[in-house]
Amino acid sequence: MKLLVINPGSTSTKISVFEDGNELFTQSVFHDAPTLMQYETTNDQLPFREKVVMDFLAERNIRIEDIDVFVGRGGCAASQPEGVMEIDERLYRDTMDDIGGSDHPAKLGVMMAYLFSIRYGKPAYTVNPTNVDELCDYARVTGLKGVYRRAQSHVLNQKGIARIHARKLGKDYKDCFFIVCHIDGGITIAAHKGGKMIDGTEGAGGDGPFTPTRIGSIPIMETARFLEEHTTTELEAMCSRSGGFVSHFGTSDSNRIHRMVEDGDEHATLIWDSMIYQICKEIGAMATVLEGHVDAILLTGGLVRFDDITEKIEKRCGWIAPIAKYPGEVEQEEMANEVMKVLNGEAKARKYTAKAVFKGYPWDKKE
Repeated sequence: MKLLVINPGSTSTKISVFEDGNELFTQSVFHDAPTLMQYETTNDQLPFREKVVMDFLAERNIRIEDIDVFVGRGGCAASQPEGVMEIDERLYRDTMDDIGGSDHPAKLGVMMAYLFSIRYGKPAYTVNPTNVDELCDYARVTGLKGVYRRAQSHVLNQKGIARIHARKLGKDYKDCFFIVCHIDGGITIAAHKGGKMIDGTEGAGGDGPFTPTRIGSIPIMETARFLEEHTTTELEAMCSRSGGFVSHFGTSDSNRIHRMVEDGDEHATLIWDSMIYQICKEIGAMATVLEGHVDAILLTGGLVRFDDITEKIEKRCGWIAPIAKYPGEVEQEEMANEVMKVLNGEAKARKYTAKAVFKGYPWDKKE
């Protein structure tokens, strides 16, 4: 049983082939921001990302016709509970149309998996999309009636890493209190309690730390002034593709920016250290969500390869809880393993309902 696992991110496309649960090939193809900014919308990237996948297969002499199951990372449709979900036309359409209110490259995983499944007559699944919604009520409410914060995070990797660390502690994930930080082209920080992500930063929604590609949180009046000379479409792009390092330096290449830091560049050093500072602020916020009961702070994602990031987080946040590093991510393995459970009859895949987990409160309804 061969699985093709497709994982488009804000700065890369990760592709894997698994056979009977064993990883045969994996590659992560980096895309610098100027390359992706050639496309007006995320949907417009589809042919480019599909070519990346087809080139990966061709280089390894794998015929796509021999793939048995297509698995794509997802997001942007209606929010859903965690787990494996079948990809059908309804999910494909809602993902393409961003009915969930966000626009993240992860959506292209669902879209490619669906198109491949139709083209080659094979099943397709997605696992823990970016908009799995497990937020507590306090995390939703804002100071504007009827305007709520959304669940939008690196759910797939965060939960995968949390489960791995729980096993290391000899515990069940559901019995642990973690702060998990996914630090890469996008950055999200979440509080995990009882096996759920009860609060966290909204990844591509202009929330939390700025990142190599995202603007992060900006005071609302500064955002309003920005919109006096820019469109909401431009702002949306800066929330997910053209903010952060891209805005400051014209590139999302963290290796390049870090070399500038090592060379003593004053601008690069300030921006780099400010990103780390903002990560630490959000870790502190999540510690209060967990009322100080934190078993561990888990650092994961591609940027954790830089020692200075983890050292500076440890300096500011090490007093909160022990800090564990998991450079990179486990998204490919998580998707393959969870789908294999379905294929082996150990678990069931859900059907997409197109109904969001959170539908508002009773007082929101018009009489």
